[in-house]
Amino acid sequence: MKIIATSRSLHGTGASRRMRNNGQTPGVVYGAAAAATSIELEHNSLFHALRKEGVRHSVLDLELDGTVEQVIVRDVQVHPFKPMILHVDLQRVKADEKITVKVPLKFVGGENSPAVKIGGQRVKAAVFNVKIACLPKDLPSVLTVDASKLEAGQAIKASQLTLPEGVSLVLGKQKDITLAVAGK
Repeated sequence: MKIIATSRSLHGTGASRRMRNNGQTPGVVYGAAAAATSIELEHNSLFHALRKEGVRHSVLDLELDGTVEQVIVRDVQVHPFKPMILHVDLQRVKADEKITVKVPLKFVGGENSPAVKIGGQRVKAAVFNVKIACLPKDLPSVLTVDASKLEAGQAIKASQLTLPEGVSLVLGKQKDITLAVAGK
């Protein structure tokens, strides 16, 4: 997916407010050993692009003043009740450097598990995303968790995840985390 942006020189609350009133969204691009650049993007195209599933968790092409670079979405600030993006942070990525990002989990097969069919229990998600490290080309937009074999009283751990090649979990101090449990 491609996002088109232009550099901006005006900063501050007043400049950002005027930009938003004119249908633009302020943002910043940083990372990959390059200086941070303040940018502005067309709001409606950005808003609709970010609503598509998986876009926030994939590598995007950013056309900035005629040059194209690869970025990932790091942060999106939205208005509390209006359908409006207030600010977006994009991080440049290099093809040969690993990145660490949070990726959402998609739970499948829970309704067919023995815990649900035989035990009358429910499969409950304990976490909804996990942190991974990988090269930008290997970045999955979602990780699928198969809960179809979950027995009553059992849990699915992060170590049981089937990860794509080149992707590793980043758990920090924890050895393993619970992703889902079967219970009442």
